[in-house]
Formats: sequence, C-alpha cells, structure tokens
Amino acid sequence: MTSPISLAPSTTPPVRNATRLLTMVHELHKAGYQRIRISPGMSPSGVYWRCSITHIGAMDADGRRVAPGAAADQVAFYTSGAEDRYFDWPDARARSGRELAVRFIERFPQIAQPGLGRDWAYAGWLTEILGRAELGRLPVFFADYPLSFEDGDLPPAPATAPSA
Repeated sequence: MTSPISLAPSTTPPVRNATRLLTMVHELHKAGYQRIRISPGMSPSGVYWRCSITHIGAMDADGRRVAPGAAADQVAFYTSGAEDRYFDWPDARARSGRELAVRFIERFPQIAQPGLGRDWAYAGWLTEILGRAELGRLPVFFADYPLSFEDGDLPPAPATAPSA
C-alpha cells in the first residue's frame, strides 16, 4: 500500500508543530539515537495532542506508554497547546527538526545517552509514521475515548537487549 508524499508543511499550526517534533525524533534516530521513543496521545478534553519522549528503558512493556515508575527527568513532554515552544525552551520557536534534535541532545542528556543504539525496526516504523503525520494523520496511542488501530499504527515489539 502506498501513500501520497507530502510536498509542503501542513497549513494547520498544531499539525505542523507536532510534525516538527516527530521530525526531531527522526533526526535523533538518523544520528544513532534509535532507542529514543515517543508516546503520543490526546488530552482528556481531546483538544490537545501530547507526546512524551524518552528512551526504551523508560517505556512500558507494550512499547506505547512511558512506564509508571519512570523518573521525571527521563521524560520530555510536549503538548500542542504549547505551539512551537517545545519543552518550554525560549529559543525553540521557528527551529527546524534538526536544530531541535541538537538542542535535545544537549538539554536532555539523561534521555539521549540511554537512547543511543540501533533499533532499525523502530526507526523504520517512525519514518512511516512521520510520513503519515506530514499528511495530517498524527499518531495517537492513548485517549479518553476508544481507539482503533490499523496495521502499522503501533510501534514494533520493543527490543529486549541494548544494541550498538
């Protein structure tokens, strides 16, 4: 099954901002941080898209949610309500996904370091999810309403051992 290729950024600001965040994670994966994970969902009101970013060691066994016992400093949190003020950084506005990735490594070393390593299955899955997001279909793993998932919506089974 093929999908169209996005030729321009979304004109909808929340989608454009969320896609930039996913692009940041894609850039981290390209740089060798393929064990960094996303956990996207909807706010209880259904108005805001949220996405936690962490490393594989702080994820639940299903690979979709941050583990309940994960330390707060092991999770970077974004909500579309923040618009393009990613992680409350004063210098995040108008930054590209690549620029955000550089800042993420510098400002979240406690996530970046354990996120180093190869996980081609997850990185490949995220590439496809990014393509869907660029067309306006943001990933959602949790919400306060029933969700249905299609093939490829959910990440592959978590890797069991660190890889280099």
